[in-house]
Amino acid sequence: MEIDLDSFSDRDWERPTDEDPIRFAMIGLGWWTRELSIPAVENADYCTTTTLVSSSTEKAEDVAADVEGIEATLTYDEYADGAATDAYDAVYVCTPNGLHRENVESAAAHDKAVLCEKPLEATVEDARATVDACRETDVPLMVAYRLQTEPVARRARELIREGAIGDVVSILGHMSDRILDAVDETSWRFDPDLSGGTTLNDIGIYPLNTIRFILEEEPQAVYARTESEQPAYEGTDEHAAFQLEFPDGKLASCTVTHSATLASSLRFVGTEGELSIEGLFFPNTRKVLRVSGPGIEGEYRPEPVDQMREEFDYFANRLQHGLDPEPDGEHGMVDMRVIRALYESAESGQRVELDL
Repeated sequence: MEIDLDSFSDRDWERPTDEDPIRFAMIGLGWWTRELSIPAVENADYCTTTTLVSSSTEKAEDVAADVEGIEATLTYDEYADGAATDAYDAVYVCTPNGLHRENVESAAAHDKAVLCEKPLEATVEDARATVDACRETDVPLMVAYRLQTEPVARRARELIREGAIGDVVSILGHMSDRILDAVDETSWRFDPDLSGGTTLNDIGIYPLNTIRFILEEEPQAVYARTESEQPAYEGTDEHAAFQLEFPDGKLASCTVTHSATLASSLRFVGTEGELSIEGLFFPNTRKVLRVSGPGIEGEYRPEPVDQMREEFDYFANRLQHGLDPEPDGEHGMVDMRVIRALYESAESGQRVELDL
């Protein structure tokens, strides 16, 4: 079986449209929204930013001064009360994890589509309420797993599906950064009530969800270990190693840490070959896919894309066509339950079976 490594459309999801752009309200104006999300939407094809929501009108207005087309600047209370709902069609929620629920519930009450950052919430219970709020009001909810619109990840899924490396047997994943180079120990990321955990659910979710996406399967059991060394991580996790057991004996082994050099990789080993991706999990690193198998051998080095732009355009394009975006809230709930099981395993030192 011969497989063409380059036969892939970067935007296989795209459907042309003459509909007006989807107008976004940006909920939460931290550095990720300011430096990545807003610029991505400025360059997008199917959406625009018209509303900014922050802790104070002054902060929102300061950001608005550098963004064209802003029609409203709101506080969280004003947004929750329904101010300026005629200025936007959808919301992007990028607040601390433990505040996602209240902001999504407000969007659902105002009948606005939701793109919510991952993880869905700080706890499984609040995540469930978040999903239910959108389901009960029939509001589209997409969880912002930007790797699912990353062309390299989508090509990897196609290759695995086509049997390029035979049956997958083993998966290895890694992600690391130096978070204390970007924030100090007062950051909400070190507050378990706001974050839900510092490392496993913050960056461990990247290999976890991307493996689920590429395999198109769900884990059945997990085992995890966490370690903390620096004072900032007191009461939470700094380094973690975890295993995911998938059907038919497939085993994924992953390591994540917030205290090492910037690195990310994912490797699938199969009965007839292997597939690896370097640089996958970060938005601004070069992606390289390597694959070897009986019908394919080579590297895939596409031109880099703005992962955030792809995510926003996909979400908006689906809304323009009246289609439900994916990954949806139920997909995000699986990660929430897996992450809870990983922390349970790390605390008990025992393997934890999943009931998804």
